[in-house]
Amino acid sequence: MYIAEQLKKNNIAEYLLYMWQVEDTLRAYGLDADKMADEYIPQFKLDEEKSERLKGWYESLIEMMRQENVTEKGHLQVNNNILVLLTDLHMQLLKSSKHPFYSAAYYKTLPFIVELRNKSTESQEKNELENCFDALYGMMLLRTQKKEVSAETATAIDHMAKLLGMLSNYYKKDKAGELEF
Repeated sequence: MYIAEQLKKNNIAEYLLYMWQVEDTLRAYGLDADKMADEYIPQFKLDEEKSERLKGWYESLIEMMRQENVTEKGHLQVNNNILVLLTDLHMQLLKSSKHPFYSAAYYKTLPFIVELRNKSTESQEKNELENCFDALYGMMLLRTQKKEVSAETATAIDHMAKLLGMLSNYYKKDKAGELEF
């Protein structure tokens, strides 16, 4: 919750990846907030009040996951909504002649996105930005498992990360009313 608040302010792409990780963490604990309070939350070494707030946040996310039927896979609607907002901004940036660096980054990344989409039917059903987020999240998981990735994969991930980083910066500017199209 505390990390999420900071990330949402500073880097919306990292926030979304973090929230996907939270969803998976909740699933790993069997959507059991009490178990999380006993086994997971103590590692953060929070005072009692903050621990209770964090547990409450997890409880609300768990309830949302149950209501939205994403207990085994998928993402909460609030997270999907962010992806929609980012996709809309992405399209506006590509259409605008005022942001050539973003367009250039996108077109440098596009071959990697196409290659990813060609490897999986599931990827073809998603939009390009979601493909990038899926790839970055997959890389995050591989790193936590200490698995190696090929140089080609690392290059693709680097391009996708740069594109999403730029998009996050534009999102922050847009929220502040500082972005022109």
